[in-house]
Amino acid sequence: MPKMKTKSSAKKRFKVSATGKVIGGQAGKRHGMIKRHKKFIRDARGTTVLSAPDAKIVKGFMPYDR
Repeated sequence: MPKMKTKSSAKKRFKVSATGKVIGGQAGKRHGMIKRHKKFIRDARGTTVLSAPDAKIVKGFMPYDR
């Protein structure tokens, strides 16, 4: 059997923690910052843990990061 391939876009955007949680960038910060509240912009810094349904999708893209 050939090896399964990791999606290149997923390995660039996401990371799996030691406990198996998927870590990715915050959503909603690409454009339109002028209409966002200052609190939203502060709270959306850095990275966040993906929700369970989203993490399941991403883990399917990265078969060897489990």
